[in-house]
Amino acid sequence: MMLVDHHCHLDFPEFADDLDGIVARAKAADVRTMVTISTRIGQVERYRAIAEAYRDIYFSVGTHPHNAHEELDVSLSELIALTEHPKCVSVGEAGLDYHYDNSPIEAQEQGFRLHIQAARETGLPLEIHAREADEHTARVLEEEFEKGPFPAVLHCFTGGPDLAKRAVALGLYISFSGIVTFKSAQSLRDIAKDVPLSQLLVETDAPYLAPVPHRGRTNEPSFVAHTAAIMAKERGISIEALARATSENFFRFYSKARPPEGFEHLKAGDKNAGAQT
Repeated sequence: MMLVDHHCHLDFPEFADDLDGIVARAKAADVRTMVTISTRIGQVERYRAIAEAYRDIYFSVGTHPHNAHEELDVSLSELIALTEHPKCVSVGEAGLDYHYDNSPIEAQEQGFRLHIQAARETGLPLEIHAREADEHTARVLEEEFEKGPFPAVLHCFTGGPDLAKRAVALGLYISFSGIVTFKSAQSLRDIAKDVPLSQLLVETDAPYLAPVPHRGRTNEPSFVAHTAAIMAKERGISIEALARATSENFFRFYSKARPPEGFEHLKAGDKNAGAQT
């Protein structure tokens, strides 16, 4: 069995002293591929160094909405140039966050649309952060799709059923984190159950949001197995079936990533499947 944690933050200080241990524990839990996600373009060397140190770790490049106002001077050409590294497999994370007031909404939307352009031009998936901004997020996505399709995933989904339906209709992927294991998250589990299996991903968003039974601890990629188990139970399938489907989805969608040794069969299908309307 193989799982993928397509969204974690391995450069964060919580992991600084034990990155080898984090990777070893992930492999022991069958989590064999990870993507460490960018929150500031200006720190891209940190993400790149981690990806270069481990065969099955990749990285993204982009600006988190909390930091959008800090990097509005980054041009589209600069962002695209940074994605050309062979282990850069996605753009972002970027998007909209109404829960916090860390960056003006106008700056967040400007950054969001810039990252969409980069995803459209490179064909790399856009990691979308959307928190308490369902209608605004859906509107931006639908407006941008009218200009041309692009691959994207709503990461750590916590929105409502309307955003999920509109995203699925656009061909986006939807990813769920340890939140779906929380006792209070039945409504989110119901949404997760209705997402087409072909558009489903799992993640940790580590070091945040550790799933049950590790809630309250520092999250790490190995814990994605608990999220996958709950998702499989809700859908009435085995964890092996869910792991296979989400891993195949990952390698189809993240076209630059290569499967680990022994799992080459997972690399199949149309690499642009996530961009189809």
